[in-house]
Amino acid sequence: MTHMTNMNALFNLLLVDDHTVVREGIKHLLAPISKQWAITEADSGFAALSALRQQDFDLAIVDLSMPGMTGLELIQRIKANYPSLLILVLSMHAEEQYAIRAFKAGANGYLTKDGAGAELLNAVRKVSSGGTYVTPSLAERVFQQLSHGTPSDSHAALSDRELEVLRRFVAGQRPIDIAHDLHLSIKTVSTHKTRIQEKLQLPSMAALIRYGLEHQLDKGDLAIGKDEL
Repeated sequence: MTHMTNMNALFNLLLVDDHTVVREGIKHLLAPISKQWAITEADSGFAALSALRQQDFDLAIVDLSMPGMTGLELIQRIKANYPSLLILVLSMHAEEQYAIRAFKAGANGYLTKDGAGAELLNAVRKVSSGGTYVTPSLAERVFQQLSHGTPSDSHAALSDRELEVLRRFVAGQRPIDIAHDLHLSIKTVSTHKTRIQEKLQLPSMAALIRYGLEHQLDKGDLAIGKDEL
């Protein structure tokens, strides 16, 4: 689903988040610059790609946790097909591995939702003018790892999909729910779980959950059930 506002604006913004309340909140925060920006909303990665095929955009604000196609997958597809489009990630994840993965996928900025109220306008202005923006609480750790290429945690070795599956296990989701939300088969989820345990050298599900909790991988917004809140 896509929806557009302000047809007479100078710049086009694509706002991608599967939660209507979040999109409304972002639009409210962007009110001071709303006359300059036409906002097109997309409630999934697939809707975002559909919108991109229909018109040009100057900036995309993308959530990482969406059902079906994750934000990281969307960023990779955008950069493969629309390399000049600037991307600002707005995410619940305050763990630097997510920011690092977003930048490696092609993002130009990373902002956590807990700081969005005070920072969103600055982030939009900086990224849209060709700069890079990182939430201040993450900036030093992110730039350190991107500069030196030395990941601080074992889960840096996981693929983007494996990290997402791990996060959902740690947050308490069952394999059947993970499969449904990520549009995967139960067998594929099981395969991801096995590979995660092998890469992290974790002998059991209990050890996997403990690792995830120790690294705060349960923090953040799962796509499941958000419309019921």
